Amino acid sequence: MKKYMVSLVRDYAVVISAKNENEAKELAEYYIGGEKDLSTEKDRMNHKFRIEQIEMTTNDAIDVEENES
Repeated sequence: MKKYMVSLVRDYAVVISAKNENEAKELAEYYIGGEKDLSTEKDRMNHKFRIEQIEMTTNDAIDVEENES
């Protein structure tokens, strides 16, 4: 089998409870890893937030190259 390097672009819709709009944006950027919430209970208590839902809205392959290695 051949190996390929596939470049993906993914977008997510995230529902988050937070103190304000700016914190919601920053916390979502920091704690979302793919479709997973990477925050711990300690993180949620310290920053007073909760990620309620993560949904992938776009999943597009934008480039494919054969991988020589």
